[in-house]
Amino acid sequence: MKNIRLALAGALLGATAMAAPAHADVKIGLLGGVSGPIAAMAPAMIDAAQLAVQQVNDQGGILKGEKLIPVVGDSACNPQNATDAATKAVNIEGVVAIVGPHCSGAVLAAANSVAVPAGVVIITPSGTSPEISKLDDKDLVFRTVPSDDFQGRALARTLLERGTNKVAVAYLNNDYGKGLAEAFKAEFEDKGGDIAGFAAHEEGKASYRSDLAELANGGADTLVIFDYGDGAGLTMLRQALENGFFENFVGGDGMKSDAPIAELGAENLTTFTASSPVGAKSDALDVFNEAFKEVGGDPDAIFVTTSYDAAFLAALAIEKAGGDKAKVAEALRSVSDGKGEVILPGEWKKAKELIAAGTDIDYKGAAGDHDFDELGDVPGVYALFKVQDGAFVVDTEMK
Repeated sequence: MKNIRLALAGALLGATAMAAPAHADVKIGLLGGVSGPIAAMAPAMIDAAQLAVQQVNDQGGILKGEKLIPVVGDSACNPQNATDAATKAVNIEGVVAIVGPHCSGAVLAAANSVAVPAGVVIITPSGTSPEISKLDDKDLVFRTVPSDDFQGRALARTLLERGTNKVAVAYLNNDYGKGLAEAFKAEFEDKGGDIAGFAAHEEGKASYRSDLAELANGGADTLVIFDYGDGAGLTMLRQALENGFFENFVGGDGMKSDAPIAELGAENLTTFTASSPVGAKSDALDVFNEAFKEVGGDPDAIFVTTSYDAAFLAALAIEKAGGDKAKVAEALRSVSDGKGEVILPGEWKKAKELIAAGTDIDYKGAAGDHDFDELGDVPGVYALFKVQDGAFVVDTEMK
């Protein structure tokens, strides 16, 4: 009887072993601002990252044919939410890399509290604060979007070139708003511009009329708002328009949201512009635009190119690293360092074959080449957008 039981047990174990997959699927975290001040932007960004995942799975999967599984979490543009979402992704889901979070404060919190201690790479497509460059991150934090130090200075130069020499600046009192505002102020004043008012404000107030009135006392007819178009930035823009505090309005990338158009009406935003990173014109951008349109995406939505690139790069790095999370950071640099066979968006099968053959590859992304510097940063291209026919369209390129 004992021998029969052992034989049956052995047979069951053998059957189980044959039925089970040889390897587990590979998970990556997609941590975005699903709720909170950029809730209107986040869906398109996540969709773009999901497109990269879909292409990987449609073209043979990752590593030895495993599926790449996206684990979506809501960082809510909030440090605590980001920490919680990252903790679940890393410790419960076992992700090998994280795409996101979307907001700077969330990136800083998730990196410091979870990802860096766990040795997991973060690639944020939209965390733009200069503070991210200062992280003691063990070379684990990267971004496919430029630092706001670039954006703030480019916006300052662009406004001066357009003849706007005097402005007031309102900025959200967080890592994103402060970093962008300080970079803008430094460049604007250095180039001879006059900052007639410069003040931080808190999220979630019902009224910013007193803040706006004080800023307007400086005599500027242009208000620069560094905030989110789904949050306090929208409230501030609405109340400035209602009370006639300023004539012209300029936002950073956080204000390039559909929410102001939907809430305030395009007809009331004829003097409103917003800066935003844009993909440099390239074959890679054309390929992405076409692919994203085919799945119902809007290629002009903010941060979709950087979101796609972050996810595709994460997959390439995991493939190059053989699934070893300790080698993902080094692999990430090697697949986008300007050396090797060119890989365009969607060319997963080609990349996989080249990696398997030991051939160097160089990913040319929808948002740019992504030759990461020593801090994990990339340079960028920006444009100033205006509202036309109910949507944002490029008004002028920024340098």
